[in-house]
Amino acid sequence: MNKRDTFLNAATAMFPKQTEFSRAELVEVANSVGMKYAPSWIVKSDEFKLGNGLYSLFANSNLAPVQQQEVAEVVELPKKKLAVLDSTVTNLIPSVYDNYVPFGQFSDVKNIIKSKMFYPVFITGLSGNGKTMMVEQICAQLKREFFRVNITIETDEDDLLGGYRLVDGETVFFDGPVIQAMKQGGVLLLDEIDLASNKIMCLQPILEGKGILLKKINQYVQPAPGFQIVATANTKGKGSDDGRFIGTNILNEAFLERFPICIEQDYPAVTVEKKIINKELTSVGKPDDDFADKLTKWADIIRKTFLDGGIDEIIATRRLVHIVKAYAVFGDRMKAIQMCINRFDDETKSAFIDLYTKVDEQAVETDFGESVTEPETSVDKTPF
Repeated sequence: MNKRDTFLNAATAMFPKQTEFSRAELVEVANSVGMKYAPSWIVKSDEFKLGNGLYSLFANSNLAPVQQQEVAEVVELPKKKLAVLDSTVTNLIPSVYDNYVPFGQFSDVKNIIKSKMFYPVFITGLSGNGKTMMVEQICAQLKREFFRVNITIETDEDDLLGGYRLVDGETVFFDGPVIQAMKQGGVLLLDEIDLASNKIMCLQPILEGKGILLKKINQYVQPAPGFQIVATANTKGKGSDDGRFIGTNILNEAFLERFPICIEQDYPAVTVEKKIINKELTSVGKPDDDFADKLTKWADIIRKTFLDGGIDEIIATRRLVHIVKAYAVFGDRMKAIQMCINRFDDETKSAFIDLYTKVDEQAVETDFGESVTEPETSVDKTPF
């Protein structure tokens, strides 16, 4: 293609259906094809000139067929491409948390994951007792890749298995976290699985240890050796009647049946929890064995009262850690406790505060939620 045809094609592409051009427009077309000025064969020829600074580019009829033939080639839009993104993800091994203290059935879950045998595990227990952290820290110790998916009522097949995304004008298929974990032989954590809808049923074949067909790209994915599934929930997939875990759903029985074992995770024993709190206090620069002792005893009494039906709320291990961090900020036991239990209703909050003043005899609540120290006196230690 010669320079003249190149210029004509560019002019048609930039100004479709236009036949009359100003000198400025000719310069703009010229610049687009690497020319500095408008072509002399146009501006210096009476054949193309219509008037002062105005030119009829296709006055010569011999040029038009060439231009028309080339136009279709220039303006034709490229076909959309459907690509599949390489789903390999690196650096998914969790960091070891120095303050973590194993308890409960930590060793059992670790043995399952360590075996690299596909054996789905369902872990249930009250909020804040370390279900998720247990699986994370097992993967950290075993140096296993950890894929955590937080399930909600909106979670669907596209979120789990993958779907199309628009990238730089191209439609690209992205593998979802489940497929990534399968391909890399990682540990898949389905966190808060009892919040799921029936859309979670797309995982049925995967929970059987089989591969799955990605219908959108007609690709069959087999799990790599070591692939494992762990699910955590506050219920056993039967919903929550007491209203504590609003939003939890009744999961399909066939789905639940694909988990061979169910582990009931409880809060750590007082001695273990004290060790956890001591580590947290030390890590924030506030080592205080007495405070750790008082906090764990206080939480233990509350939990026993809760199990007996005496109260409707509970102090989780996670909330004790929150109190430790508030203590590091404010340097005051009672203020830290009150700041962290303000989320409860007034009656419960008052009962919790009153109980702590009985466990920690030197702590007395003031009108502003701060504490003062008094000499030890005989105090009724009845919790409620």
